[in-house]
Amino acid sequence: MRTRLILCLILLLIVLTGCARSPSPLPTEVATDATAAATSSPLPEEEDTVPTRSYAGKIPAPEFPPNLDWLNTGRPLTLAQLKGKVVLLDFWTYGCVNCMHIIPDLKKLEAKYANELVVIGVHSAKFSNEAETDNIRRVILRYELAHPVVNDDEFAVWQLYGATAWPTLVLIDPEGKVIGSHAGEGVFDLFDEVIGSVVAAFDARGLLDRTPLPLILERENQADSPLRFPGKVLADAAGNRLFIADSNHNRIVVTDLTGTVLAVIGGGVAGLRDGDYRTARFFRPQGLALADENTLYVADTENHAIRRVDLGTGLVRTVAGTGEQTYMTMERGPALGTALNSPWDVLYARDRLYIAMAGQHQVWVYDPGAEEVFRYAGTGREELKDGPRLTGGLNQPSGLASDGLNLYIADSEASAIRTAGLTADGRLGTVVGVGLFDFGDVDGVGDKVRLQHPLGVAFQDDRLYVADTYNSKIKVINPKKRESLTLFGGEGGGWRDGAQPLFDEPGGISVAGNLLYIADTNNHVIRVANLKEKTVSTLVLVDNDGLLTRAATTDAPTGKIVALDEQTVAPGAGVVQLDVTLPAGYKLNDLAPFSMSWRSADAAVTFAAAASDQRIVHPDFPLSLPATFQPGETTLTADIVVYYCTAATEQLCLIEQVRLLLPVTVRADAPAAPLTVAYTVPHPAPGP
Repeated sequence: MRTRLILCLILLLIVLTGCARSPSPLPTEVATDATAAATSSPLPEEEDTVPTRSYAGKIPAPEFPPNLDWLNTGRPLTLAQLKGKVVLLDFWTYGCVNCMHIIPDLKKLEAKYANELVVIGVHSAKFSNEAETDNIRRVILRYELAHPVVNDDEFAVWQLYGATAWPTLVLIDPEGKVIGSHAGEGVFDLFDEVIGSVVAAFDARGLLDRTPLPLILERENQADSPLRFPGKVLADAAGNRLFIADSNHNRIVVTDLTGTVLAVIGGGVAGLRDGDYRTARFFRPQGLALADENTLYVADTENHAIRRVDLGTGLVRTVAGTGEQTYMTMERGPALGTALNSPWDVLYARDRLYIAMAGQHQVWVYDPGAEEVFRYAGTGREELKDGPRLTGGLNQPSGLASDGLNLYIADSEASAIRTAGLTADGRLGTVVGVGLFDFGDVDGVGDKVRLQHPLGVAFQDDRLYVADTYNSKIKVINPKKRESLTLFGGEGGGWRDGAQPLFDEPGGISVAGNLLYIADTNNHVIRVANLKEKTVSTLVLVDNDGLLTRAATTDAPTGKIVALDEQTVAPGAGVVQLDVTLPAGYKLNDLAPFSMSWRSADAAVTFAAAASDQRIVHPDFPLSLPATFQPGETTLTADIVVYYCTAATEQLCLIEQVRLLLPVTVRADAPAAPLTVAYTVPHPAPGP
């Protein structure tokens, strides 16, 4: 009888040592499963037909401490409440790219074991900014997490379970006992096999609870906005263009430098597809670089690919990456045959595209002529180590700039700004920053300077402008003197224009003359800093052609669906009347049109073509649409898009996209009155 070894890192019974609450060593980030140190042991060989394990734990899982902030639930959870469920704890911190890498695996597990598995994110923050509950809420929205998350800001749960690295996963059986733990990436196959076996074993004993866990997700009642978590921005002064990585809308928005929308690249639906602007697909794109006036490169981060946009023909093509994320072990390879690892920024210089490969802790190069990629700097080991660029160490590089002789690198996890020479014998150096766990908000010179997880850099006139992301500030650095000063931003962050501006985790920055364009990521806007006047304003997008809402090429609605109560109407010529009410303190955006599209399931209601599909600037509600009614029953579908802004300043602009479904009966005894459709836009949830 054939025997087999089930996955050398499968979760075996372990004894956790964290319950003593003794001080833990500094946690680390596990870069890949190639370097992961699992706390589990291999299983012995077992027969194919006769299982020899029960897949049950032995050690009672420690209960969650009280008084922690919970998200995506509406209430605190306890393990006692989760009896009958398989529970998977995910210890993570949101600045860790390796933690982001396992999110797709967790979502696949949640989909496969929807009624048996509960994933709980235990957010144990590395950076002080990450410990704020509101910031964790924004990351939940950004990465579209649909499972409970607890803010373990004082590492209480971390110590109870003896975690030592991000990410770490702990599996708990339906009786509340620990099966085992694993640190590192590449977790789907491992946990799929174990969870499947646990489900089978406990199902046979009648101990599974398949009742859905009621959740209140943070994304409920969240208003959309023209941009959603924009990650990077690129100003093209010569071409009077601004390219915006509209990351969570999975597209690139092109405007002029004053904010008028010129084009939208990408259909707005996550995916990896080449084609024209409307059919192409991206997945949370970040970095942008122009090679010439018609060639735009895009770091398509969560597709783990490099895309090239021909701005002349309007076509998008993948030039590097396979669409799969992997730890890259080779030094050089064919561009389209080499899997990449979370490319976060790109920079074109000397006929090559430099790639900040955040997930690899390296800088790579794409050579368009040779159509190949190769390693340029960093060993892949996460460390702040200067020296020859191929033997030095980087730490989740996420931003690139150049003075023509050197690369400047936002080395985010080390809260550092690094350099890499562009010559064959170039070396890795450090401008500011001293180590992985040395961060803060300190201006000064040399090793006294402290940043906190910077993501963006831009160079002009011997100055380096830095998006000091987790400090929510813009810094200016003299790289020769190693001097760093706060240019814009205040303590705690927020949103305020003027001479004392506030930002919220800005991720990208680009300079054009006297103007600094800033992707103010958590505020969902682009800010413009005037370097002469030392003031900041918010760029208001002028969408005259409705491109921001017409880009999607799917028939599925992109907003919410609202079912209205049935109405009756008399046959003959009549009117459908639409009334839209905005929440208090908001008004229609004068710079973008209201749009509506109507259709009927059958001929009981018909509209004139000109009436059924309209885009209206300054609509005066209620709107009347001539219609013809015939005896019968139908369902009217109205897709409406409302641009609206705060009434006081028009800085915060939002989009309400909704599909209204109205059952209609046309009969002779119905009143001869207009068919009235009313919709009230809900008040946006607190925060941007």
